[in-house]
Amino acid sequence: MNAPIAPQSLLPQHATFQLSPNPDHERLLDLKLDNAALAGFLADVNAIDVQNLEYVPFMRFHLASMLAQRMGAGFAETLVRITRDRQHGGFTVGLQGLSSDSADFVKFGTAIGHILGPGNHDAMSGTYYARFLVKHTDTSDSYLRQAYRLFTLHTDGTFVSEATDWLLMMKFEERHAIGGESRFLHLDDWAERDAFLANPLGARPLLYKAPGSKNVDEQVERPVFFHGEFGLSISFIDQFVQPKDAAEAAYLKALSESMEASSGTRTVRLPVGDLVVLNNHFYVHGRAPFAPNEQLHRELMRQRGMFARQD
Repeated sequence: MNAPIAPQSLLPQHATFQLSPNPDHERLLDLKLDNAALAGFLADVNAIDVQNLEYVPFMRFHLASMLAQRMGAGFAETLVRITRDRQHGGFTVGLQGLSSDSADFVKFGTAIGHILGPGNHDAMSGTYYARFLVKHTDTSDSYLRQAYRLFTLHTDGTFVSEATDWLLMMKFEERHAIGGESRFLHLDDWAERDAFLANPLGARPLLYKAPGSKNVDEQVERPVFFHGEFGLSISFIDQFVQPKDAAEAAYLKALSESMEASSGTRTVRLPVGDLVVLNNHFYVHGRAPFAPNEQLHRELMRQRGMFARQD
């Protein structure tokens, strides 16, 4: 079911950025940015503090405009096109070693995300992004921070009514980490998908409730599969879906196990300072377990949001 990907020689190239296939995933594209243009952006935004971005939503779009201006014609359109295109649906890009300042990481991720559209409110952090640690010990109520468990494949935004079109994850810091790679599955690369799609339970609205750490009291009903702007789409996370009977539970267990075992699931490396963007409608994502290490330390940033309206 894998769609053919254009060879690198056929991908459009630009003066300030280049596209190539991601080495770990045949669908994702990787962007390399011109160092001078990227350094210029970091200088442009140096005086903007992160608290200003947290408090003033239009400043996030201002950063997006500044990055697009530095990268020149076609940059913003390319990011939107890749993320909305079902053949690809995502990309990787990074700061290329030009900064190790976490404030620059937030600014760069904010600019990339807001080229796509407005960020969602993240109730876990109280603003439009969340930074979280994965380390040796954990007392949380979800798999997000539990280092030594498989973080199973899922989509974001399942337990809130606000649309979640895109997801951005950026690696801030990593020490003593073996394993813990990101895992992605495109819906069209899941060989057993149609068997679960044909089951009437795939279209039945299911109840989602979040644990206390998410700071969300809302309860949402949504089906696993639905059709929308991007064609066949999926909404699923095993931790927060509440089956009402044994039949629903058996269906969800089998579905999750099938995705985890799919040959289409890819393990993707993400260096410090790099980020990945995925279309949340037709990708599920998760994380491989880490090898135990008492000094394990990883910090990630998450942003998620909606596509800007195309009038």
